[in-house]
Amino acid sequence: MKKIIKTAAPLLLLVLFAYAGLSKLFSLSDFRGELHNQSFPGWMAEILLYTLIPIELLTAGLLAFERTERWGLWLSLFLMSAFTGYIALVLLHFWKRVPCSCGGILKHMSWGAHLVFNVIFLVLALAALLLSEKADHTYST
Repeated sequence: MKKIIKTAAPLLLLVLFAYAGLSKLFSLSDFRGELHNQSFPGWMAEILLYTLIPIELLTAGLLAFERTERWGLWLSLFLMSAFTGYIALVLLHFWKRVPCSCGGILKHMSWGAHLVFNVIFLVLALAALLLSEKADHTYST
């Protein structure tokens, strides 16, 4: 089971971040509109517009190679934590209004389903990272 997680998790995360980054890139005006419909200030939406796509594509790229996979897993863990935290705040009614969901395939999910989806990928990233760290520690001692 550990070998399956260690192999499959980075691949699944790679597909997720490649899809997310490319779908945003190819529908940039829609992505801009979705960001400006969220509950954070407009200036933050503009920063995210120009940083999120490269970070997601960089994450996918790092996950594509064994040599950089650990960096990709760390970045995946960070991104999935941030996205999951945001969704949790939406569901806890932290803001006065609930924004529309994200774009791509995920726009058809409810916020609750999106949270479950994100938690699964967050756990995958964490499990793969822990298994990777444990394997490296075992080999070095």
